[in-house]
Amino acid sequence: MKKIYLRFYGDLQDFLPEKSNLECFAQDGEIYHYTFRGRQTAKDVIESLGVPHTEVDLILIDSEPRDFTYLLQTDDFMSVYPLFNNIALADKYRLIPRVTEKINFVLDIHLGKLASYLRMLGFDTLYSNKYTDPELADISSKENRMLLTKDLGLLKRKKVRLGYYVRKDNPRGQLIEVVKRFSLLEKRTSPGRCPECNASLKEIAKDKIIHRLEPLTKKYYQEFSLCPKCDKIYWPGSHYQHLNNLLGNLQKKINNC
Repeated sequence: MKKIYLRFYGDLQDFLPEKSNLECFAQDGEIYHYTFRGRQTAKDVIESLGVPHTEVDLILIDSEPRDFTYLLQTDDFMSVYPLFNNIALADKYRLIPRVTEKINFVLDIHLGKLASYLRMLGFDTLYSNKYTDPELADISSKENRMLLTKDLGLLKRKKVRLGYYVRKDNPRGQLIEVVKRFSLLEKRTSPGRCPECNASLKEIAKDKIIHRLEPLTKKYYQEFSLCPKCDKIYWPGSHYQHLNNLLGNLQKKINNC
C-alpha cells in the first residue's frame, strides 16, 4: 500500500466525502491521509475524493507545481487549490484554462432559468432539456464553451476542460454566483439575447411593431427589441428592471470591497 498526504484549500473542501464512508481516506486536522495500491495520478486521487478537475487551479507536490498526470509516490504531500482570482500566478502553473475574451456557455438540464438570465445579459448560452451528458461534454469541448452544471460526474469527464459546478439552488443566487465567478458585469451586452432561443436581439423602432403591442405597453415603453428567429418582442419591463437592480446591487458590493 502507498500512503500520501493531502490538503485541500478554499471551497474545494465542500466536495470532500464523509470521512467515515471511505476507508482509504482519513483526516488529521486539515491534513488528509490517502492510501492506495498500484499507479494513480493526481487527477485519479483528486476526483476519487469527489473534487472535479475543472475546479482545481493549482497542484503542489511537496511545494513543486505539478499537473494532473503526475504519478503519486509514497509520502508525497499534495496541496490542491481552487481558482485564484486575486493572486498573481504564472499561467504555466494554472490548471484552469483562462477565458480572456468572449465567454460562451452551455448549461445542463437543471439550470434552465439561469440560461435565460445569461441570455438576457447578452451571453451566448446553449440550453436544452434534451441534452445528454455526452452531448454536453462534446459541445463544451468542440465549441470551447464553459459548461455550467449541477452534476459532479459530468465535470469529471476527461473531455471537459472548461466547467464549473454551480453551488446555489435559487436561480437568482446562481446568477450572482456565476456573474462573480466569471466577472461578467463588464462583459454584458445590449440589447442581449432572446431568453427563449438564444438569438441576438435587434433593436427595433416602436412604430414598426406598435400594432402588436398591448395598450399599456404602448403607453409606458419606448425602447423595444425583436428576436429575428422566434419573432418575439422584448422591452425593459419589470422583469428586466429586477435583473438590473440585482446586478446593480452586486456591483455596489464589489465596489465597496
